[in-house]
Amino acid sequence: MLAQQVLDWLLGPEQPSIRYLTLTRLLGRKEQDPEVRAAKARIPLVGWAAEILARRNAAGWWIHEKSLYTPKYLSANWNLLALSDLGATRAIPEVGDSCELWIARSPLKGGGVGGSSKGNGHHCYTGNMARALIRFGYGDDPRVRQALEWLVRTSHPKGGWTCWAFGDGPAPSRTLDSWEGLSAFGAYPRSKWSPAMKDCVERGAEFYLGKQLHLQGPRYEPWYRFHWPVHYYYDLLVGLEVLTELGYGDDPRLEFALSHLRKKRRRDGRWNLDAVHPDVEGATARWYASHPRDRPTPLQFETVGRPSKIITLRALTVLSRVE
Repeated sequence: MLAQQVLDWLLGPEQPSIRYLTLTRLLGRKEQDPEVRAAKARIPLVGWAAEILARRNAAGWWIHEKSLYTPKYLSANWNLLALSDLGATRAIPEVGDSCELWIARSPLKGGGVGGSSKGNGHHCYTGNMARALIRFGYGDDPRVRQALEWLVRTSHPKGGWTCWAFGDGPAPSRTLDSWEGLSAFGAYPRSKWSPAMKDCVERGAEFYLGKQLHLQGPRYEPWYRFHWPVHYYYDLLVGLEVLTELGYGDDPRLEFALSHLRKKRRRDGRWNLDAVHPDVEGATARWYASHPRDRPTPLQFETVGRPSKIITLRALTVLSRVE
């Protein structure tokens, strides 16, 4: 496909979420543009977002009321994260009602959102939830601000986070897998960052750049495959999205990841969906093999190995920021 043909494919009416995001992210259209407004209005009516909302219970949850987190990846938490990727906002009544339930059921000790049943924060959960709520339109909610301040307070002293720390102290270690905190600040307007937030983001970004987005431990193949929904998994496209959104698109240490992204581009100008989560290897895969009942059910919208509208949109968004 030529570039215009790829754009025409992304702008197709059957997925108004992709059309809306293509118009605004790739073509630079403003929210008041008639085509943008028309596409946004159709998000809850047609396509993937509509499918998610159709599975929603009228009380605001998915699957069952008891837990908004389990079963993975079909309960409320995971569906709301996907909706936030698809351009949905709290202006859609069903989304707003589910967000209020999510907030009420996920309080963070000391104020904020993204806490466990006991109020303990978890970097992956808190970062994901804060990012999604900001996208949904809760950026001025003091509870979201408190969650961001908690992410600053509990980051590693040298920058970054770990998936396995709970509580209110500094992260004892840091890993590329724990990208969610940085992504929350990517969604939060720079004009609202405190000096502490700015320092935290700079240290976190430096951690990723110093690792060239992939140099931590043995090569882990799922990092080199592109997925969606991402949930709380990491891959090189996730790293590129976060770092370029934060303004690091011209850093030469992104070159390995950018080269990988370009190599994966199909001859027709599109990108495939490589896998769906859980996409794991090593000890985790062996554990799932011996505990098949515990293996989560993927939340899947496109076919693995086939051209993906959302992967193509995300990839072109990254390239538009660096080229």
